[in-house]
Amino acid sequence: MPAPQNPQHSPKYTDYLKKILTARVYDVARETELERASQLSTRLGCTVLLKREDNQPVFSFKLRGAYNKMVQLSQAERDRGVIAASAGNHAQGVALAAAKLGCRALIVMPVTTPQVKVDAVRSFGGEAVEVVLSGDSYSDAKQRADELGAERSLIFVHPFDDPDVIAGQGTIGMEILRQHQGPIRAIFVAVGGGGLISGIAAYVKAVRPDIQIIGVQMIDSDAMARSLVAGRRVTLKDVGLFSDGTAVKTVGKETFRLCRQLVDHMVLVDADAVCAAIKDVFQDTRSILEPAGALAIAGMKHWVAEHECTGQTVVAVACGANMNFDRLRFVAERAEVGEAREAVLAVTIPEARGSFRRFCAVLDGHSVTEFNYRIADTGDAHIFVGVTIGNRDDGAAIVKSLQSERFSVLDLTDDDLAKQHLRHMVGGRSARANDELLYRFEFPERPGALLRFLSAMSPNWNISLFHYRNEGADYGRILVGLQVPVTDTKAFRSFLGQLGYPWSDESANPAYRLFLIGGE
Repeated sequence: MPAPQNPQHSPKYTDYLKKILTARVYDVARETELERASQLSTRLGCTVLLKREDNQPVFSFKLRGAYNKMVQLSQAERDRGVIAASAGNHAQGVALAAAKLGCRALIVMPVTTPQVKVDAVRSFGGEAVEVVLSGDSYSDAKQRADELGAERSLIFVHPFDDPDVIAGQGTIGMEILRQHQGPIRAIFVAVGGGGLISGIAAYVKAVRPDIQIIGVQMIDSDAMARSLVAGRRVTLKDVGLFSDGTAVKTVGKETFRLCRQLVDHMVLVDADAVCAAIKDVFQDTRSILEPAGALAIAGMKHWVAEHECTGQTVVAVACGANMNFDRLRFVAERAEVGEAREAVLAVTIPEARGSFRRFCAVLDGHSVTEFNYRIADTGDAHIFVGVTIGNRDDGAAIVKSLQSERFSVLDLTDDDLAKQHLRHMVGGRSARANDELLYRFEFPERPGALLRFLSAMSPNWNISLFHYRNEGADYGRILVGLQVPVTDTKAFRSFLGQLGYPWSDESANPAYRLFLIGGE
C-alpha cells in the first residue's frame, strides 16, 4: 500500500537530525546488533539483516525514547513525577528510566497487556512505579492516564507522539547506517502509533534518501495505513490485540505528519504471517520475538515476495521480545499455515474398512501433522487432517490427488473458524460407537510414521475414533477407538502383544465416558 506523499516539506530534517545525534539514550540503552539472518536470506534470495532491538535491557526499543524524554525534563518536573500509558514495552522503558533518574512514575496499561510485561514494569521500576490496568487498548489506557495525570499534576511521557521520544527511537536508524554502510534497498519497521518509524525515517531520509522506509501493520490494527490513504488521521473503532504492542486506534499528530512525507509504503499482514515470522527469527537466532517484534519481518517477507530483490540488502527491525509464554502454543500452531507449510483439509471418505489406509496412501511422502476422526454415520467418514507442504501449490496438488480417488475435499487452510476452534472439537458422542475400546499408542516420531503405524495395526476391528497431532516431540501419541465385541477380547489382546507399540487402555477414563461414549 503506497503512502501518499505531502508535497510540502514541512519537517525540518536538520532539526530532527540534530535531536537524534544528541539524544541521551546510551545511559540505559545499548547499540544493538545488526545481524544477518542466514536462513531467511537463503530462502528469500537476498541479504536480510535484523536490527536486534529485542536485545535491549527491557527487551524492546522503547526505553530509547522514554529515557530521552525524561532525562531532558527539568529537576522540578521530575520531582512532580511522570505518567505514561502503554501496552507494555513503553511502560518498561519509563519504569527503567524512572529508576535511573530517581523519580516517581504512574503507568496505565490496558487490561489485555500480557502478564510478562506487567510483571516486568514492576520489576524495573520497583517501589517508584505504580501500575494501573484500565481499558482494552492503548487508546483506552491513554484516556485514563489523562484523567489521573490531571488529578495528580504529573508530566505525561507519550509513547510515540513527542519529538524527544521520536528522536530517541531515531538513534536506531543512525546505528543501522553506521553498522552497514553499503547499499540498502529498504528498511522495514513495525507501526503502531508511529514513533519508531518516524524517528528512523527522519534520520535515514536525511542521510540516505535512496533507502525506502516501509511500515508494517496488522490488518486489524492499521490506523496509520488508513490515515495515509485518507490524508488525515483516522480513528479505528476497534483494534486486534494479537500484536498488542501496535494495537493503537489513533496515530500521533506529529508521527502522522512525518510519515506522510517520509514513509514510502505500508504493508499489511495477518496473524498467521506474524506467527511464521516469529518461527523464522527463532530458527535463525534462537530468540523468540513477541508479535509486534516480528511484525517488520512478516512485512519484509511479504514485500520481498512481490518485488525483485535478488542480491540486494533489506533490513527489518526486530523491535521486541516480551512474549507471553502462553501464546507460544498459538504461534506454533499457526506458523506452519502462515508460511504455507501446512494444509488443513476436511476429507470425506466412505465409511468402510480399508478407507483409512487408502486415504493415508494418497498422503504418502507428506508428514501428517494432525488427524481427527469420529465415527458418525453409516455412509461417510469425515476426517480433519493437517499435512506438511512445501508451498501452496503443493497443497493444491494434494487436494487434486485426493479428489482423483473420489474423496470429497474441503480446503480449510485459510478458514479461521476451522483453525482456531473446529480442529479441537472434532469428535463428541456417537451412537454408532458400539463395543468401543479406547487406547493410547506411542511411536517414534519421524516422516511417514503415522502411515507405518496404520499399516502395522491392520486390525480386524472397525476404527471408530482417531486423533493424532504432531507436536514436535520425539514420540507421536495417538488416541484410537476400536469396536471390539466382548467375544473377541482374547484375539484383541493377542493383537496388542504383536503390534510392537507401547499402549495404554483408556476405556475406563472418566473424561472419555463423559464426553465420547454414545448416548441412548
